[in-house]
Amino acid sequence: MSDVRSSSPAEFRQLVQAFFAETLPASLDGVSGTINRAKAWRAALFDAGLAGLDYPVEHGGQGLSAEHRAVWADESTGLIPREEATFGISVGMALPTIRDHGADHVRHQFIPPGLRGEDVWCQMYSEPGAGSDLAGITTRAELDGDEWVVTGQKVWTSGAQHSQYAILLARTDFDAPKHRGITMLILPMEQEGVTVRPLVQMTGESEFNEVFLDEARVPKDWVVGEVNSGWQMAVALLAHERVQTGVASMGQNSNQRSKSGRVPIPVDQLVELAQNRGLNHETTVRQGLAQLHTGESIVGYLRQMGCHPSIGKLWRTKQGRAAADLAARLCFPASPAWSDDQEEEDYFAYHILNCRGMSLGGGTDEIQRNTLGERALGLPREPMADKNTPFSDLPRN
Repeated sequence: MSDVRSSSPAEFRQLVQAFFAETLPASLDGVSGTINRAKAWRAALFDAGLAGLDYPVEHGGQGLSAEHRAVWADESTGLIPREEATFGISVGMALPTIRDHGADHVRHQFIPPGLRGEDVWCQMYSEPGAGSDLAGITTRAELDGDEWVVTGQKVWTSGAQHSQYAILLARTDFDAPKHRGITMLILPMEQEGVTVRPLVQMTGESEFNEVFLDEARVPKDWVVGEVNSGWQMAVALLAHERVQTGVASMGQNSNQRSKSGRVPIPVDQLVELAQNRGLNHETTVRQGLAQLHTGESIVGYLRQMGCHPSIGKLWRTKQGRAAADLAARLCFPASPAWSDDQEEEDYFAYHILNCRGMSLGGGTDEIQRNTLGERALGLPREPMADKNTPFSDLPRN
């Protein structure tokens, strides 16, 4: 680890190359199961000093320069195991928010084990009556001595069935305007009072869950930010989420075939599919492949140069749907009618159906465009008649 921190960018490149060529294959050898492989990957990454490159050293990171991080982005593209998606919320959303806004004791407790993959996190934002209007949440957290008591319901909670912790938004002041009475808490998932029920998607998988909270307990000081400043924390986490679900999510191993995550089908796999179907010489197929190859290249440039997170997320949706549409033309000319005893068709069928969710998670496409208009282009915000009204006085579903 000390070698990584003291390395020049050129030396760091060699360390990264050696990690993917030697250390990682040995660490994953004989490990089966998505969760087990995900944890083995994160442990190997952390122990090699390659986790948390931009995190402070005192919080379990490496404190490396932007040049080092650019080397990592260059060398790791296409080599990161698909199982990393297990930690998309942990490493991509919860931990960066805790790093930026958590108290020191919270950072010390959660960041090192989170970076090493010892804990899986989920995100509890949406509720049955609070989707795009996220500030309308009604899950209640009340202080009882040294603990918060949390009661309510969350929905669309990805990975809750595997998680040890949740980053939770709860209402702590019903008499404040709706954006000002919310607090971000860290909820232990493995306790009485937390019930997780899977939601079966049209893919046949159950990535999402609804979660019922019945007087679940949270230590008093497991707050991210300040009490009643949860909306600011929510916006900060959403910025990380849009990076994670945008172009950052598309740097994983294109050689793997996994029925998990919402990432575009890699072009290399579509080229192979066209060849297997004997359609790789058809003009329209070649044109589609060329357009998707261009899209992947653009994603690579966006990842290197950085961009507003909403741009990355919108581009991922565009790329993902175009890739799925071409796969459908190649694999299922009669629309999504397939036999699940054929492994290749089952894989593509999953991603064809799954791509529809790309425009929803992390904020809908419409929300992304509003965000770009207001925060990037400086257009006026839509009027909010309830901005200063106490939440307890607002009509609710």
